Formats: sequence, structure tokens, C-alpha cells
Amino acid sequence: MVEVPREPAPSDAALRRALRRARDGVTLDVAEASVLLAARGDALDELLAVASRVRDAGLVAEGRPGVVTYSKNVFIPLTRLCRDRCHYCTFATVPHRLPAAYLERDEVLEIARAGAAAGCKEALFTLGDRPEDRWPAARGLLPHLNPGVMSWEELTRLKPVAASMGMMLETTAERLWSERGGPHYGSPDKEPAVRLRAITDAGRVGVPYTTGILIGIGETRTERAESLFAIRAVARAHGHIQEVIIQNFRAKPGTAMANDPDADLHDLAATIAVARLVLGPKMRIQAPPNLIGDEFALMLRAGIDDWGGVSPVTADHVSPEMPWPAIDELATRSAAAGFRIRERLAVYPKYVLAGAPWIDARISAHVAALADPETGLANESAEVVGRPWQEPDGGFASTGRTDLNTAIDTEGRTSDRRGDFASVYGDWDAVAEELAATRRSAPERLDGDVRAGLSLAASNPAALLDPAHEAAAMAVLTAEGPALDELARLADAVRADVVGDEVTYVVNRNINFSNVCYVGCRFCAFAQRERDADAFRLSLDEVAARAVEAAEAGATEVCMQGGIDPQLPVTFYADLVRAVKAAVPGMHVHAFSPMEIVSASAKAGVSIEEWLTELRDAGLGSIPGTAAEILDDEVRWVLTKGKLPAAQWLEVVRTAHRLGIPSSSTMMYGHVDEPRHWLGHLRTLAALQDETGGFTEFVPLPFVHHNAPIYLAGIARPGPTVRDNRAVHAFARLALHGRIDHVQCSWVKLGDDLAAEILRGGADDMGGTLMEETISRMAGSENGSARTVAELTAIAAAAGRPVRQRSTTYREPVERLVPAQRPGPRLLPLTPA
Repeated sequence: MVEVPREPAPSDAALRRALRRARDGVTLDVAEASVLLAARGDALDELLAVASRVRDAGLVAEGRPGVVTYSKNVFIPLTRLCRDRCHYCTFATVPHRLPAAYLERDEVLEIARAGAAAGCKEALFTLGDRPEDRWPAARGLLPHLNPGVMSWEELTRLKPVAASMGMMLETTAERLWSERGGPHYGSPDKEPAVRLRAITDAGRVGVPYTTGILIGIGETRTERAESLFAIRAVARAHGHIQEVIIQNFRAKPGTAMANDPDADLHDLAATIAVARLVLGPKMRIQAPPNLIGDEFALMLRAGIDDWGGVSPVTADHVSPEMPWPAIDELATRSAAAGFRIRERLAVYPKYVLAGAPWIDARISAHVAALADPETGLANESAEVVGRPWQEPDGGFASTGRTDLNTAIDTEGRTSDRRGDFASVYGDWDAVAEELAATRRSAPERLDGDVRAGLSLAASNPAALLDPAHEAAAMAVLTAEGPALDELARLADAVRADVVGDEVTYVVNRNINFSNVCYVGCRFCAFAQRERDADAFRLSLDEVAARAVEAAEAGATEVCMQGGIDPQLPVTFYADLVRAVKAAVPGMHVHAFSPMEIVSASAKAGVSIEEWLTELRDAGLGSIPGTAAEILDDEVRWVLTKGKLPAAQWLEVVRTAHRLGIPSSSTMMYGHVDEPRHWLGHLRTLAALQDETGGFTEFVPLPFVHHNAPIYLAGIARPGPTVRDNRAVHAFARLALHGRIDHVQCSWVKLGDDLAAEILRGGADDMGGTLMEETISRMAGSENGSARTVAELTAIAAAAGRPVRQRSTTYREPVERLVPAQRPGPRLLPLTPA
């Protein structure tokens, strides 16, 4: 039996106070929630009444008063193998007790067809956590839907085939996992931090997600309350938690906890009620109907509004000894308590009606075929049949505001924010709280540390990245006045020694082929929804035509990036490269951020290496090192919400370098970051450069704040100061000495005068002529979208330096390009969804 730490019962006064606050609608804290979990008798009745009122208000707001939902499903256990050893589980087993490690494809289809014949609309795929890590027989299959702990990359790969996913949090009580005898001891995937990370990553990817807690496994009331608050925090930050299951422990024969008592059903009711108060009227809350005996009315009084998946075809393979109630019985029991039941889909109405970014384009038609378009619930008369896979295919016509590349300088953007500003970025208060939790006070800058840092910068500048010299490095990175001037002088001397006096530039053209994106990066003012006034997509022909114009104007490079557009077919990226190379064979194609590469390879179901190899063979010359922002997830998750983790960015760039595809490196600074993050970012880049040698230059990117959502929400600061800009460029020149020879200043973000000053403080490159620039201009940059060679020459002259045109990689000689005489490829148009 699991030992539960003694927790004193709350006093009557504490219980009365907590009930009064709940009744008055006051936000509860963990201590008050813990007190309410102990309510019994009249206090429990009052608690349930308060929770019912909150639930009923949510149903009214949802437009379905008195309606409790359920999903008619089939349970498909792909495998019962698992590397974990939970002490109460009979689902997981060992290979010799199974006829096969996995269900065969035909077996899966047989179950699905039986479900379809019975009108089921949800296929609940389950399997144990990482079975391949423990059992050799379990290798080679990609898990689907309810596969336990998944990484950001795995969730990204699964999203195009899943309407929703899920995993129970179960508990945040770490001792139940870490201490011998605990129910999760010996189960690596039950570590609470690991599970919370996976649940959070699902929000970052935009997956409608089911989670919940398991009560009665040895947790205290406070630990149970903390688990509910952890779920609330994740739900507020990302908005992806579609339902929370409050599940009661039932002892199972043959398990280590076979003799432990079942969770008390009044305890379950109190927990449901507290969950309703903590999570609010908008959260959908479920109790599994096959685990509650005859207490259907009690659970409805407690505040549930969903009965979960109920199968007329398959057993509950997790609790096979507890059969599902018949749907007619569920309807009768609910009616006796004053409720009607309605069928829903595996994904809840809120997400069905919202569509993107929650429902991937590849399954949106499948969801629509089964949904009531008015309510988002199931269309109970819909025919459940197989439907063609909805992979976007072919090319598409240019659509939307395709002249934004020029109109942004004359007419500007339609509004300062996209139409879903209030929802797409998560709860702004939760974002502010997350940021506040990471803040550290700046270290005191001592004169001795400044002197030591400047001395090190003069004698061995690359040593500034050595952790042994962190105090000195931080002192010069935050230096002001004469110390900053000396830092810039030292950086400029190193620049002159390494690359000489010539300021280089590339004649290039930026081509943003789509700004449709639903990732929800909080700093990005470029991304638009498909129906927003400033949204656009460019056809392959349009991109090729712009490449030809660029070549005729003397360009040797096109830089192509776009939003993570759900309507782009998986063939689009390679076709885009081929279109440019066909139109201008000698054009260097510098394209696709690591975020684009990860997203596209995931949709294609291939590895990053395979995807990059195809792009390289199509003619990709290099990739931009954008999407790096700050390579510290502490900052990234506040700044970007759903962009790839730092480790994933590094893996993409490492793979590109290994395949012979060089890249730039970047850092966006001056938002919610701190100088310590700049130092850490440069250390990370230096380590990767030591490994691969594939970075061509370092490009510091000052945050442009004017239209950035995170600034408009009052969370980010208004970009870096002049001091910050000078210090970052100078420090980068010194700290990356011997690793990255070229440091670029971005005229589009800095402006001409500050760019000239930074050229006197360590920078040697001005980037490109650009010809068009939409990303920074949408964010509110006031420095235009293009510079002629003469204008770049003037900036360098202001710094007292000559100029030289370069190639993208700083290696090849520069030659004027001649466009091909033949037209580029034409593909059939795709009508945007």
C-alpha cells in the first residue's frame, strides 16, 4: 500500500472561508483548493452546488445549456508494450504474453471498420510509453494520438494525422515517481516535469489536447491541488487543453497496488468540483463513466460536462474489467439529473469551429465531414466512411496582398495587429508571469571586472566565452561610457586584422513567398491569418519572375523565407528552389529557416537530413540562420510560443552543415532577454562552429518593437538601446574571433547612421541590397526596404571605409548573372482553403 503523508484536516473556519470565497467567485489559491478537497457532508453539497453553477454558466456561454457531451469511439491498442512500470497498470505487459508486439494494419482497419459501422467517429489509438527503449520487438513504428510522452518534433510530425492528442498528467507529486515504493517508481516517463514539458509542447505545436489527473494513488490534497493548478497554467499559456479528465484509482488484481483501497467517490466528486472552480467555466471536465459505479448524478452535480469516449464496439483496454455503460443508459442517467447528451468528435467544438491553427489542413476536410458546422459537435447523421487524404498538391496562384513588398513602404500595413491578436498568442497575463519567473537581477558591474574583461579582449578575445571568465565577459558586455568606447576600439582592431578595411555587401533580393502563418510567435508582426487583409501567397511563377528581375538588376542571391503556411504542399519548397534555378541558373538560393525545414520535413514524414538532401539536390545553396532568436528555451518559450526548441534549431543547422550546406548565424536581442542570454547564445553558436565550421557570418538582429505583439501587450521592452547595439556587435566580434570572421550590421533594423557607427566598432559587412523587405517593415522598421549599391557605399564612407561586393558565402568571385531564356515551370493553381 502506498503511504500517504499525514495532512491535517482543515479547520471548520478554513473550510467556511474557502467555501465563501468560492461562492463569491473569488480566484482560489492552492491552499484554498486543498481545503475544499476535504469537504464532506453539507460542505460538500455546498461545494458541488457552486461548481454546478460555474459549469452551467460555461454551457450557456457555449450555446448548449443543459447539454453534456460524449464521444462514440473505438479503442485501438496499437501495442501494450511500455518501458514504464506503473504499480497500478494492467494495460502494459511483456512480449511473451502477447500474440504480436503490435496490431497488424489489417487488425487496425478491422477495428476501425467495425466502429464506422456502429457510427463511431473517434479512433482512440493508445500504446505504452517508448516501448522500443525496453523491448527490441517494439521498434520501427511511429506512435499515434495517445502515445505518452512526445517531443516537440514528434508532436509536429503527428499533428497532420491527428484531430487531437492526449496524455494524462496524473500528478505533479514528484515523490510518487522518485521514491521507492511510489506508484510511478521505475517509470521514466512518469516524472512530472517530463510530462508537463510534453503537455506544454503540445500547446506550442497547437494540438488540441486532453489531459487530467489520477486521484487516490498516494497523493496528498495539496499535491492534488498543485496538479490542477499546473494544468491551469499550461492551459492559460497556450489555450490547447480541450478537456481535463478527473479519474479515480481502481485497484486491479495482479498489480503492486492490488490491495490499495479504491479512491472514494465522494473524494472524486470533491476533486471534480475543485477542478471546475480552478479551471473555470470554459474548461470541459470529464469523469470516466465506467469507473464511477452508479454515481452518475453525483458527478454531474460536481460539475462535469462530458462523459468522455464511450465505445459500443471495443472494451476499455486500460480498465477491461470495467465495461462502458451503454449510450442509452448514459442518456437515461443524464436525463434523470436534468441533462441531455450530445455526441461530439475527438476534437472539441471550440477547435472545430476555429479551424487553423488547431486543425491541420490535411485533416480539416475529414473533420468537417463529421461535424455540425453550426455547433462544432458531431453531425450524428454523418456517414462514417473513408475519405481521400487531403495533402495539398501542386502549385497555386498568387493570392492576397501580393504587392505588400512595395506597398509596405507607401501605404503601410492595414492595421497594427492581426485579427486574432487576443487568442493566438496565449494568455498575455500568463506570459507575463512566465517571464517574471525567469528574471534575475543584473550582476554588479565592478571596475575590476571591466578592466579584466578589456584586458582579456585585447590579449585573447575568444576567451571571453570561457565560463571561467564570465564575470569579466558580462562586465564588458554591459559596459558604458569610456569602457564601451574601448570595447568598440578593440573590436575594430580585431576586425581590421582579420578581414581588412573593406566593408562587404551582397546584391540580393528578399522574396517572402507567403506570410500566412499560425505558429503564433509573440514577437512576429509579419505573420497573418489567411483571411487577414495583409495576407498573401506568391505562385512559383511570381517568385521566378522576381528572381529574373533581381538578376537583371545585378543580384547574385535570392533570400527566400515565408510563414509556416498550412496550405503549402510538401513539394513546394523543392519546387520553389527548382523554379528559381530554372529561371536564373547561376542564382544562389539562400532559403528556408530551420523552423521551415523542421515543419516541412515533419509534414512530409521524412527526416531532416532527407529533406535537406532533396533541397540541396534541387539547388539550395545555403540556409539563413534565422529562427534562432535567443538559443535559450527560457527566453524562447516566452518570445515565440510555438517555435522549435533551441536543441532542434541546432540539430537542423548541424545537419545542414554536415551535408555541405552553409548557413549564417543570428541573434535577435532587445525584447525579453537579458545580457546573460546574449553570452549564452554566443557560447552555443561557438560550440556548433567548433563542431561543423559551417557558419559564414554572425548577424545581430535588433528587435523591432513597434508592431510586435509582445510589445503591444506591454511585455517586451522597446528594442535595444544604442548602447546595447554597439556592445553586442563589438562583443560578438571579439568573442567569436577565430571562429566566425564576419560580423554583419543590419541597416534595415539599425538605420544608416547607427550602421555606420557600428562599422567603426567591429562589424565588416552590411548584408544585402534586399530590393524588398517585408518582415522588419511589418514590425514597424522605419528604414525602408532597399538600398542601392551607392547608398551602401555612402554608409561605409561615413564610417571611413571602402566597399566590396561579395558572394553569399564570401568565397566565390562575383559575376553578373544571365537569366535563362526558357520560362520557368508552371503548375496547376490550388484554391486556398
